[in-house]
Amino acid sequence: MRRFNSCVLMAAFVFTSILPGNAVPLARLEVSDFGITPEGFRVSLFTLRNSKGMSVKLMSYGATMVEVNVPDSRGAITNVILGTNSLERYLGGFPGSASVIGRVANRIAKASFTIDGAEYKLATNNGVNHIHGGPKGFAHQIWDARALPGSPGAAAVQFTYLSKDGEEGYPGTLIVKVTYTLTDDNQLRIDYEAVTDKTTPVNLTNHAYFNLAGHGDVLDHVLWLASDRYTVADDQLIPTGEIASVQGSPLDFTAPTRVGDRIHQFKPKLNGYDHNFLLGGDGKTLVLAARVSDPESGRIMYVRTTEPAVQLYTGNHLQHGGLCLETQHYPDSVHHPEFPSTLLKPGERFRSATIFAFRAR
Repeated sequence: MRRFNSCVLMAAFVFTSILPGNAVPLARLEVSDFGITPEGFRVSLFTLRNSKGMSVKLMSYGATMVEVNVPDSRGAITNVILGTNSLERYLGGFPGSASVIGRVANRIAKASFTIDGAEYKLATNNGVNHIHGGPKGFAHQIWDARALPGSPGAAAVQFTYLSKDGEEGYPGTLIVKVTYTLTDDNQLRIDYEAVTDKTTPVNLTNHAYFNLAGHGDVLDHVLWLASDRYTVADDQLIPTGEIASVQGSPLDFTAPTRVGDRIHQFKPKLNGYDHNFLLGGDGKTLVLAARVSDPESGRIMYVRTTEPAVQLYTGNHLQHGGLCLETQHYPDSVHHPEFPSTLLKPGERFRSATIFAFRAR
């Protein structure tokens, strides 16, 4: 596994324009140790900062966002994602990790699929189904990392992972790169890339749980989604293939709506939202997918993505302590040729981008 030189990372990533008096300049990008795994792998923590007071902490285990610190309407800075400062808690299964999910985010029915006549068996880690790449998916791997030169007013880190042929049952050796960039206009951009030597399904996302208040639950958050359709799912949350309108249902967020207003309609079966909403993008152009606001703090988050869908999950196992907007392809696409394809072939390059942009009233 590659190691990196922290002295190199510190070079040139410094801003001074907003510092008062004799304050010590803060680095736009810093690296430190986050801990060591029981197997002896060192996990590094990267801190990205901008000139507006926003900062993002990321670790090489799972290419995970540990903190996203954002000013509110009064200038108070708070972490707006669920996370912990303990590597041991992440290794033990911290339930709100903001990690990269892959090879395939969301569910694959019956934990198997067929490509060109060959059947592939995956781990059954969601009942009889497969979810989020398996029990040792990308969220539980040590990624290589390097600082990128970045552009003026931005800091960036790129994480790389080589997923071997047969890992978690998937075919082909897959090389994945995920780049996080923080800009001075309070945008956190995530760029995903992947190449393979054998046809394989790929559906990458980040599973961050956002709480714009920084505490409590998200039931008072107000959500708007740029979607009037969703994929109908069965009792195991596997798409049936039907595409339905959200109109007249508790899934209708085409007008800004308090998250908690209709959430009771899913209880006790789901205890909240866990649904895939369709977006109108072409797969290449960034489109506005969602807007979330917190009345208490005045924080607002906009989500833009090139992905064709977004999964809304309201932290149903965490007393609604966070809200996920997982930009993605449709769940179980490998069994639905009518859905946008998740198959990546040799010679092709998977590309996807999502931006989380923040401001305050």
